[in-house]
Amino acid sequence: MKKSIGISPNIETLFGTRDENVRVLEDGLNITIDLRSNAIELEGAARDVARAEQVFADYESLQRSGYSFNNGDLNSMLRVLTSDSSATLRGLADAGRQRSLGRRMVQPKSANQKRYVEAIETHDMVFGVGPAGTGKTYLAVAMAISALLAKRVNRIILARPAVEAGERLGFLPGTLQDKIDPYLRPLYDALYDMLEPEKVDRYLEKNVIEIAPIAFMRGRTLNDSFVILDEAQNTTSEQMKMFVTRLGFNSKAVITGDITQIDLPNARRSGLLEAIDILKRVEGLTFVHFDESDVVRHHLVQRIIRAYDEHRTLVAEQQMLLPTGRNSEARTAEAKPASASNVNERSKEASAE
Repeated sequence: MKKSIGISPNIETLFGTRDENVRVLEDGLNITIDLRSNAIELEGAARDVARAEQVFADYESLQRSGYSFNNGDLNSMLRVLTSDSSATLRGLADAGRQRSLGRRMVQPKSANQKRYVEAIETHDMVFGVGPAGTGKTYLAVAMAISALLAKRVNRIILARPAVEAGERLGFLPGTLQDKIDPYLRPLYDALYDMLEPEKVDRYLEKNVIEIAPIAFMRGRTLNDSFVILDEAQNTTSEQMKMFVTRLGFNSKAVITGDITQIDLPNARRSGLLEAIDILKRVEGLTFVHFDESDVVRHHLVQRIIRAYDEHRTLVAEQQMLLPTGRNSEARTAEAKPASASNVNERSKEASAE
């Protein structure tokens, strides 16, 4: 099917740098887009052409209403809607407006991120599981701030297990807060990225936003709160059970973690892995799983994560093919024929007896 649509004023801004947004639409919708001097020609399956036509119509409508796209948001929205047939450009833009933080807008950059944000809006407890750089913590903090500014909750509580990531940090000087701050720094970074520093400091001073190790959660009931547990793969089974049972009335909890980066001692099973097994059928909570395609850091990070995953799979396959050492030796000994010297030695022993 071919369809020709007119060119509206400033429509060229939809195309992106070096027409990168046009290529996203062509690849994602399996169509061809021909940019003529006086029209845009779309060719492909009728359903795909209709979706592309809707994108151009939505973009024109959003522009007329004064909507502006910032920092690659348009490219991200197009990637989301091409991978999610239920998404529209207007729908994504309107959802971002509703989650506005003042300085920033919570705008998912992949289909899984969209599912994650929607899950947080509709469920009281959400587990975000996946590799680094997929926006698990950042989006959770953004949603918490959005809920706080909209007065849907009275406070935000951000927790993390204080587990060293391989290296030993030794005895840290200073107060208790000074000692635990290095473990919690990523949470501070997310806050300062979304709110003015003065506002963050004021919220922290008044305990409207609280950042603490997970051990500080024991014995508490958290009402009217948005609670986030970050790096949950480093919780023990006891810590995870303790955390998920803290939830009070009118509260939400988001638990994030990467099961490929567990820093616990080998003898301790990750509380996140156990929770995935135990809670997967519990009504009222949900799990959202991310992969390397959701990484929103440098494009090289996607390839690095994929390489590690492939290496892990290869090593696992090799270990399955290799026989265990002790069993292999036993089988070899059983299969090996007795030598003449061994037979003679056994004969001599029998005669002596």
